[in-house]
Amino acid sequence: VGPLIKTLNYALGSLKHWMSGKTVKLPIAAFPTKAELVPEPLGVVLVISSWNFPFGLSLEPLIGAIAAGNVGVLKPSELAPACSAILANTIPTYLDNKAVKVIEGDASVGEQLLQHKWDKIFFTGSVKVGRIVLSAAAHHLTPVTLELGGKCPAIIDSLSGSRDKKIAIKRILAGKYGACAGQVCIGIDYILTEKKFATTLVELLKVSSQAMFGENPKESNNMSRIINKKHFLRLKNLLDEPMVKESIAYGGSFDENNLYIEPTILVDPPLKATIMTEEIFGPLLPIVTVEKIEDSIEFLKSRPKPLTIYAFTKRETLKRRLESETSSGSLVFNDTIIQYVADTLPFGGVGESGIGRYHGKFSFDTFSHEKAIMRRSFLTDFWFRYPPWNDQKLQLFRHAYSYDYLGLILNVMGLKRS
Repeated sequence: VGPLIKTLNYALGSLKHWMSGKTVKLPIAAFPTKAELVPEPLGVVLVISSWNFPFGLSLEPLIGAIAAGNVGVLKPSELAPACSAILANTIPTYLDNKAVKVIEGDASVGEQLLQHKWDKIFFTGSVKVGRIVLSAAAHHLTPVTLELGGKCPAIIDSLSGSRDKKIAIKRILAGKYGACAGQVCIGIDYILTEKKFATTLVELLKVSSQAMFGENPKESNNMSRIINKKHFLRLKNLLDEPMVKESIAYGGSFDENNLYIEPTILVDPPLKATIMTEEIFGPLLPIVTVEKIEDSIEFLKSRPKPLTIYAFTKRETLKRRLESETSSGSLVFNDTIIQYVADTLPFGGVGESGIGRYHGKFSFDTFSHEKAIMRRSFLTDFWFRYPPWNDQKLQLFRHAYSYDYLGLILNVMGLKRS
């Protein structure tokens, strides 16, 4: 709710500027002509949100849609029924019911909504459902924004200073277990580190995890539960695959009645196992070892582009290589999650991690069409733009298109031959 309030206040304070048309420069050849870009609403939009941030992922896109002048429908996730009910019962009290409607329901309701023609669809969820949304949108040629997530890696260099290590480990744990027990699209999915540092890293993670969540995290109030039994069993099955359970270095206990999974660390599970090919979305943290930390770059390039890459390192060469050689929705050095709360940074994926972006002004742009408007005067007119054509007119065209104004003048004066 905190980031949501911040975003709302930011939009209210910036809306007049966002809505203003922007003058653009034109070549001298177009004089006297003025041009500007004017944002206009797309029309009627559909927002389908996820369950893990049931208010933020519903209302933040809606803020952008309303700010841009659209009307639309919000379909909250049925997997967070209490929050969905609050949105359905509260929004009509405060917003114009002719402009914004909330429709609750399961996947079948979502499928029915997708059959209608929309001017924009904004979806947050899994890659599997994202494909369904994109396929349905293609029928009406509807533009889409897909916020899908993906396996976000954290590259952990063998940091030298003990203080750096301590801070890095705390940020890593917060980015994995601290936010909804790992049920977050931008949470750390797995770690890449050097083989020689793996044992030390596991020990640091264990000690720091116990300091954060206690010797028995189940008894603390700091560890979220899994959203439902289906997702609980999905996570449990990840560890039941051959050779995966043997890679557990810490944790691994389950309580199905309470939908609780202990923070679990694994070292070098099989790369072809499901835990390393599908987004985990839970408190399981695989560590994949490489001989040299630079090898992590090739590892990342061999896999689908993630929503975020986190890298904990002080090596400037490694930072530059990650910037230039990898592709992801965002790249964060020496911290986790914080990019999500910055309204001045776009949030979105690339490739299988998503299409489009939002947050702050980017949300306004996502739900706007930037219309080009040109205002031409009758004061001047270039005769060579009209038939009949000849060599001189062709040459004048060439000068005009290449902005060669001197050549244009010389040609008109007969001082430059065609």
